[in-house]
Amino acid sequence: MKKQAVQGIEGVPDFTLSEFSPKKREYCLLIPVINEGERLKKELQRAKKAGIDQQVDLLICDGGSTDGSTEEELLTHANVRALLTKTGPGKQGAQLRTGIYWALQQGYSGILTIDGNNKDSIEHLPRLLQKLQEGYDFVQGSRFVPGGLALNTPPSRYLAVRLLHAPLTSLAAGQCFTDTTNNFRGYSRAYLTHPGVRPLRDVFSGYELLAYLSTRATQLGFSACEVPVVRAYPKSEPAPTKIKGLRGNSELFRVLVANAMGRYVP
Repeated sequence: MKKQAVQGIEGVPDFTLSEFSPKKREYCLLIPVINEGERLKKELQRAKKAGIDQQVDLLICDGGSTDGSTEEELLTHANVRALLTKTGPGKQGAQLRTGIYWALQQGYSGILTIDGNNKDSIEHLPRLLQKLQEGYDFVQGSRFVPGGLALNTPPSRYLAVRLLHAPLTSLAAGQCFTDTTNNFRGYSRAYLTHPGVRPLRDVFSGYELLAYLSTRATQLGFSACEVPVVRAYPKSEPAPTKIKGLRGNSELFRVLVANAMGRYVP
């Protein structure tokens, strides 16, 4: 295993890189996590069973987990290629920036992302990968298109996505998207490296990056599409989400409006 500290890069939070194996695939999957515990372990087990590691390299973008879910033995058993542990400031957007930076440095042709809380059908990753290989630049997984499935979605979350988040995002993008809070996505290298995009900026600390990348592709004339996926919330336990309470939802709304007004365009 190679381990190193990566520091002082503009637009990229400081992070520690633990590399377990060399680059093997043309595309990679970024999984942002922080203290996901058994949820992450189950997701990686599902990925291994479905042969996802034979199609993409797996990269864990950790926000500083302390629950043992990102221990080397667990990750290497799941054929994870590398663990990037953010040591600088920021939340999900900062974690993703560490992964995007390193993935582009490694020469990947495209990047896929998925949350590490075991809500999403990681088995359906080939659907997104195929669209990237066909030439699409932004691929959004959706539980709301034909073939997709939403299970046990909290009513408040369902209404917020369908009546507020997706319509505003679609309006800003100039193309209809139905599941815009879903982090199960794919991006082409051409999109992420376009000078009109610039995802590696400190303004993308929390939810800003996901909102921005949902709309910027079509604004610049890149091709985008949705593919059906499954998102299942657990029945008998609290919803695994970092967006909680009035404060979390108000912050998400603030980001949504700012993005629709073009605040993040470089």
